[in-house]
Amino acid sequence: MDDHNKRVIETALLCAQEPLTVADLTRLFAEDIAAGEIDDVLLELQKAWEDKGMELVHIATGWRFQSRLAMREYLDRLTPEKPPKYSRAVMETLAIIAYRQPVTRGEIEEIRGVAVSSNVMKQLEDRGWVEVIGHKETVGRPGLYATTKQFLDDLSLTNLQSLPMLEDAAPMAAAEHLGQAVMEFDPSATVETVIELDESGQPIIQSVDEELTNEESISEEIADDVIGEEISEEAEEEVSPESEDKPGEQK
Repeated sequence: MDDHNKRVIETALLCAQEPLTVADLTRLFAEDIAAGEIDDVLLELQKAWEDKGMELVHIATGWRFQSRLAMREYLDRLTPEKPPKYSRAVMETLAIIAYRQPVTRGEIEEIRGVAVSSNVMKQLEDRGWVEVIGHKETVGRPGLYATTKQFLDDLSLTNLQSLPMLEDAAPMAAAEHLGQAVMEFDPSATVETVIELDESGQPIIQSVDEELTNEESISEEIADDVIGEEISEEAEEEVSPESEDKPGEQK
């Protein structure tokens, strides 16, 4: 391919608002150009930009130019609005889904050892990183969670096999690996009250003070806590003296 056509491909990638596939790039030209030729040009462009602040990467949905991670601290100074930082609970949950998918919410709780707040799942779904892809054929048919192409794109990954290998299988180790990518992660955040599970897997503590991203979510969580306390008080009032005389029975 001549230099002019190479510049056309380079310009299209630099100006594109979304990743472009090889099929998209072939439409740039009136004449027929083999996909193999475009692949060769893309590899040449990758090499040509190796020593620059931008890089050409192949991700799940195509090819795109993006700033290198080393440039982020400088570019952030131009953006007054900072991206949200995700808590330990969010990152661990995301890591478990990424490495164990498809996985149910109950299986996530079993691995983490704490109950998963609905707000954690909502943050991941709203961000477009996880979705329900089916239901497990068991009691209650719980949803099976998996990561999305948006998740791969945000981490600049081509596929799930491109996820970093883990030397430690602990959720926190996986969370830190993902946190080193494009998303913001605060490993020192202590925004979650640990919810212990009893032998049957049920939460002993009924409230999670997960730090939320907006005031509306915080208000909803406070309301849920108040309702939970009222229900707990009503349940205690309804315990009969007869049941109290039988310490061997579960109240």
